[in-house]
Amino acid sequence: MATPTMQKVLNFNVGVLGHVDSGKTSLAKVLSTVASTASFDKHPQSQERGITLDLGFSSFLVAMPEHLKGSGYDVLQYTLVDCPGHASLIRTIIGGAQIIDLMMLVVDITKGIQTQTAECLVIGEITCNKLLVVLNKVDQIEDTKREKEIAKLSKRISRTLETTKFKDVPIVPVSAKPSGQEITDGSNAIGIDSLIKIIVLELRVKEQ
Repeated sequence: MATPTMQKVLNFNVGVLGHVDSGKTSLAKVLSTVASTASFDKHPQSQERGITLDLGFSSFLVAMPEHLKGSGYDVLQYTLVDCPGHASLIRTIIGGAQIIDLMMLVVDITKGIQTQTAECLVIGEITCNKLLVVLNKVDQIEDTKREKEIAKLSKRISRTLETTKFKDVPIVPVSAKPSGQEITDGSNAIGIDSLIKIIVLELRVKEQ
């Protein structure tokens, strides 16, 4: 068996896009086990304004799934490209979208489809062939209403995507930062294990 330092790593780039303040950076944080120097809003103005201004890069590793065994690689790595959601930073967003294998569109379930959500879909149509929709902040919906609200927004998003190349994509409900709690090991997050499983299944073939 290969030692950790000798392992061959198969990498997929996953773009994290969506409207400003939809929880993209919190989602990237909870998914990641390795953070780059530039990741997670290190930009001084990002911290001051509370939004992402630069592309952020982080990653997490998973065991090689069955459908990729025999590929010549030992371990599977997902590099998350956290793109800013602010409209004025559209050039930065496009720059990030051009290097991704899968676009993860983050939607705040309490607000639904917003301006930059639609803009990100347009960017995705141009730059990417794979899409996954994440409904974030589900913890902010009352337990008795949560399932109904998830189904309602999922249906609306599915209808929106019917005329795009992203018809019938997975829609995953999560909460990256329940009740605004600080992210430590991610144990308090909701739906993250299911999200990782779907990401692994979606990216079956490394596109060169």
